[in-house]
Amino acid sequence: MFERFSSGYYLGRLYVQPRGESEAAIRRDDHERVNEQLYATGAGVERLDNPLVMKVGTRHYPVVGDDDVPRGTLTLPRDAVPGDLEGRLPARHEVLLANAERAEDMLQYTGWEGESSA
Repeated sequence: MFERFSSGYYLGRLYVQPRGESEAAIRRDDHERVNEQLYATGAGVERLDNPLVMKVGTRHYPVVGDDDVPRGTLTLPRDAVPGDLEGRLPARHEVLLANAERAEDMLQYTGWEGESSA
């Protein structure tokens, strides 16, 4: 789905479409697979539900897993579609996926603190 693009990102092509939800999402099983392959540290039990961080157009999004999203699709909150993509969605677009280090930095920058694992 994604291949190495640079020291901080992987590159993929996904069908991108807006939807009425408040979070960006891809299909849950794809989310878990990508999370495991690209973000796992090998240091024990890994959480597979932490958001991925994807860049579409000019904006980064924390991306969650959702069973209702079609395979190969990234959904964006309708009110958060970047201006450079307005009027151009839905369509296939190049999507950058931040590597684990970059994703952690971006999530902290956006204020995402994660859920406590009780």
